[in-house]
Amino acid sequence: MVTLQPTRSSSDRAWAVAASVLDPEVPVLTIEDLGVLRDVSVDGDAVTVTITPTYSGCPAMDAIRDDVVLALTEAGFAHVEVRLALAPAWTTEWMTDAGKHKLREYGIAPPTGRRAVAGPIPLRLSVRCPRCGSLDTRELARFGSTSCKALYECRACLEPFDHFKAH
Repeated sequence: MVTLQPTRSSSDRAWAVAASVLDPEVPVLTIEDLGVLRDVSVDGDAVTVTITPTYSGCPAMDAIRDDVVLALTEAGFAHVEVRLALAPAWTTEWMTDAGKHKLREYGIAPPTGRRAVAGPIPLRLSVRCPRCGSLDTRELARFGSTSCKALYECRACLEPFDHFKAH
């Protein structure tokens, strides 16, 4: 095992390694794309990574933690600690534009950042179909393949798709 000195380059390298870890539920997104990776600090050969779950009970966090530890130890960091931060709560605004693009390309409608509009009658704005681009869609189920996504159907192309919920 290589002993690393805390330098800006080792911090940058540790961030890059942690940032490359894929989300096990949406394997086209890295944890950086998703906005789950919050901080990486290096002290000698020890690295501390802070991640924030998309939901407090997100089942993927154990796999993400294990993948971060594995990636960093394989990169030569001897001691890796992964901390879970619940505050501030994760928001879809932390997702990168590249991550939203990757979701669309993968067939998942990315969050738009627009929630139901408050008023006497709650109004939900349309979700664009990631396959054909139509706004003529409807929610089939509040929960899709994971709790952070809802299941939608496009009335134009008749294809079902997940929509990453904004929050």
